[in-house]
Amino acid sequence: MCFSAGASFTAGVLLTFVGTETLRKVHKPSQIALASFPVFFAVQQFAEGGVWLTINQPSHAGLQTLFTHLFLVMAQMVWPVLVPLSVLWLERNKTRRTIISGLLMVGVAIALYYGYRMIAHSIHAEIMGKHVVYQDTSMDSSGLVAIVFYLLATIAPLFVSSTKRVYILGIIMSLSFIVSALFYIRCLMSVWCFFAAVISFVVFYLVRDAHKKFHLTAVPLSQAPVSH
Repeated sequence: MCFSAGASFTAGVLLTFVGTETLRKVHKPSQIALASFPVFFAVQQFAEGGVWLTINQPSHAGLQTLFTHLFLVMAQMVWPVLVPLSVLWLERNKTRRTIISGLLMVGVAIALYYGYRMIAHSIHAEIMGKHVVYQDTSMDSSGLVAIVFYLLATIAPLFVSSTKRVYILGIIMSLSFIVSALFYIRCLMSVWCFFAAVISFVVFYLVRDAHKKFHLTAVPLSQAPVSH
């Protein structure tokens, strides 16, 4: 969330609560990756809150570097792997699993690419127009290509999935990216992650509904048929 430190920390606390409640609703191991979205968003928001507090503070240069890299690891390396992986774990259709597996490989490749950029190039954050801008995420030619593959890994699996209502996450992610690109192009990664945090609430309702249906359809042990 690129608007202020207070906003980032507030979002982090809220997402931590949502994430905890979401994980409590998990009733199958295959849901864990999807249910962990809010927790990862929370970590990301706390990291950017740290960036806000330490930016332009020479005495806290080390902490600013730490928070900057933590935010970018979450935004650029975790999500392109976690999103297709979470969808893959839920998917049962063989053909769709093959497609999603391919998208997961794309996610791993783009995560490694961003990791290389973080190691090979100097990265720093700046405040521009009351927003945080991460200078190594500028829209140069290679950056544009990377964003295309990033979107392919983080959005496409949500539409390929046959899991009920997961496509809603894809719609929200797509719309948030369009809004971010149109109005906040210089701080795209930061602002888009703020909008994408809305996904956390959708994930909570998806997992909660699945939890309810599981308990409604489960046969109580006392009523289960006994084999003789």
